[in-house]
This record gives sequence, structure tokens and C-alpha cells, in this order.
Amino acid sequence: MHIPEIIAKKRDGGALTAAEITFFVDGYTTGAVPDYQAAALLMAIYLQGMDGAETATLTAAMAGSGQQLDLSDLPHALDKHSTGGVGDKTSLIVVPILAAAGVPVCKMSGRGLGHTGGTLDKLEAISGLSVALSPEQMLAQVHSVGACLAGQTETLAPADKKLYALRDATATVACLPLIVSSILSKKLAGGAPSFLFDVKVGSGALMKTQADALALAEALVAGSIANGRRATALVTDMSQSLGRTIGNALEVNEALELLENPASAEPRLLELCLRLSAEGISLAQGSSVEAGREQAETVLKSGAARDKFLAIIAAQGGNLAQCLPEAPIVVPVTAPIAGTIQAMETQALGELVVRLGGGRATKEAHIDPAVGLVLQVTVGQRVEAGQVLAFVHARAPEAVEQAIAATLAAILITPAPREAPSLIHQIVKIRV
Repeated sequence: MHIPEIIAKKRDGGALTAAEITFFVDGYTTGAVPDYQAAALLMAIYLQGMDGAETATLTAAMAGSGQQLDLSDLPHALDKHSTGGVGDKTSLIVVPILAAAGVPVCKMSGRGLGHTGGTLDKLEAISGLSVALSPEQMLAQVHSVGACLAGQTETLAPADKKLYALRDATATVACLPLIVSSILSKKLAGGAPSFLFDVKVGSGALMKTQADALALAEALVAGSIANGRRATALVTDMSQSLGRTIGNALEVNEALELLENPASAEPRLLELCLRLSAEGISLAQGSSVEAGREQAETVLKSGAARDKFLAIIAAQGGNLAQCLPEAPIVVPVTAPIAGTIQAMETQALGELVVRLGGGRATKEAHIDPAVGLVLQVTVGQRVEAGQVLAFVHARAPEAVEQAIAATLAAILITPAPREAPSLIHQIVKIRV
């Protein structure tokens, strides 16, 4: 088999065989296939696409490029993945709910890049907490505590790490088969028999249109089934920030407050966490979604989910007795006119927090966990002139005026009424 022939075949629109795909992935992982040939094949895939069988094979080959965790003794284990959004702290809430309800979760999370935040960055706002767990430590913690929240290791799906870096450098990131294989290969390596996907759509998401988000949700579920996993995907709203907070320590605090007192939580965040948890419990345990919802509400109201979150944090060395970082400057942003919140440029709000220091524009950038934004309004809400729309949490005085202006520019207020956007757009399920 020869790589130039494989490249030419895909360039001309042909479907690659399982042997050809595996030959390429193995060769690129070991260094036998150079970057320039891999880049050529990635571009051919970007332009010509892949069918479902090709995508499933690519996914399996990438997962098989390194170590794979064995969770066969935990048949109700589940892995959760969100495609990312602004203020999305659901993993900090849903994982302990699932674990408290008897669904073990071995969760490998990512870091934020650009306007979307990363679960690992949020967790590292907690003093002493380590997300650098070895595969053996992940398995041990899932068995002893019921869940872990860790980063991808060097030995799990190494082909994905190499290919993603090359995609980023060759403008081939936005390709559905490559997105699906990247996400699913890490999930397969994680070993769980069930996958729960939260595919965001809207101004703060990677997927801006309903059609694109639905296509990704369907492809993720189909790819999971093709690789012998159960899966459910929810297409959920990201036309506004999820919850009240944007920024790492602020989001950890909001998640903890929800777990401690769900009645006081921002309603959309609470509802999404309960819906995700209900679907996850149903998927993993084979129960009805209604029964899953009842379990989720029970462990949340009883405090069992809060206790599970604290146990996860403690197991990974975190110390919540030490206060989360706080910004030295907190200033309000007030409405210039009366009216209704028509829309939010959610990506712009995420980018504002990055400029404040709460995210990274490059992979090497340092993150200030204390800074961010605390929103006081939602889309569809009526406001009066002078009413507080948000609080900016900043470290540098010179950043405040720009942050206020950027917040006002991102929140559209007009006299016309506006219904609140729906939270759950669609649910994709395939059962085998």
C-alpha cells in the first residue's frame, strides 16, 4: 500500500477501505507518514468528504492508536461531551449528578481556546486541583469515587492529537468527518459503553446554524453506534451565555451554588443540567427518561450530587476551603434605554472575557481565573433604563471601560417584545 495512491483515490472522490485508513493512521502516528502527505490527505478528505463507514473506521483507527481504558466491569458507565460554548459549566454539575445516581463517569475534558471556555481551566481555578491523571489514576478514581474530570493523556488516542495539530495548521478543522472522528476517538479510548453529547448551536457556539448542529449530532450518534456504543445527542441553545457567569472561578462558584441550592440557580442552566442528566441516566441504565429525571432531581435536592462533586474535587487534590480567586475590580454595566433584550452576541461576550485575561487566544497564554462577566439578564427579559445588565470582574483598571463598551455592544435592547429562545432544539437517539 502506498500513501500517494491513497491520497489520489480520495482526491478523486473514492471511498477508502478500512485497510487504507488504518495504514494511514498507523503510519502517521509512528512517523512513517510525513506531515506533507498527511496534510494532502486531510485536504482531500475536507474537499471530498467521507461516508459513514469511512468515518467509523477512521474513528476506530485513531482510538486504537494508543492505550484504551477498560471499563467493562462498569456496564453503566457513561462519557459526556459538549461541543463548547460561552458559560458552559454543565460538566461540573452533570458529572456529579450522574455519579450520585449510580452512573460512573470517566470524563476527559479539554481546555478553552478562543471564545469558548474549557472545563480543565475552570477546574484549575480550585486551589491544588490536578487534572493531570494517568489512565490508571482515572480508572482507580472512577471505581472509588464514581467519577473523574481529567485531561487527555499522551497515551490515549495519540493519532488525534497529531492530526488535530495538523488540521489546525492546514485549515481543515471545519470538516464533519474529521470533527466526528476527533471527538469519538477520544471517547472510544475512554472505554465507556455509552456516550452523551451536548451539541451547541447559536451565536456562542462553534455550530452557528441548526442544520450544521443537527448534522453533527446525527453523525456523532451514528459513529458511536457503528463502533458498538450507545449514544444520545441533544442540540441545545447557545444564543446566549449558559447560566449567569462567564469566567473560570466565577463558573465554578455558580456550579457549586447550583449543587448546594438548586432553587436559586439560573433556570436555563438548571433545566439543561437536569435534561442532560435525565438522558444520561436513561441511556446508561436502560430506564425511561422520566425515571432518569426523577433520579437526577432526587440526588440534586438531597445534596448527594453536591457531596459527589466535593469528593471528586478532594480526590484530585482540590481544596475548596481556600476561597476561589476574586477579581479586585467589579463594576456594573447598566442599560442605556428601557426595552426588551432581543439578542446577545454571545461569541463577543466570550471574546471579551478572553481580553480580560480569562481565556487564551493562543495555546501558551496564561489564564487569570478570577476575571469574567456576571450577567443579570436573559434574552426576552424586559429591562428599565439604568438597570444592571452585568457586572464586569477585572484586574486592570484600564480594561474596565473597554469591557463596559463591549458588553453594551453585545446586548441588543429594543422596544419590541421577544419570546425567550427554546433551550432544547432537538434530541437524536438511535437504539441497538
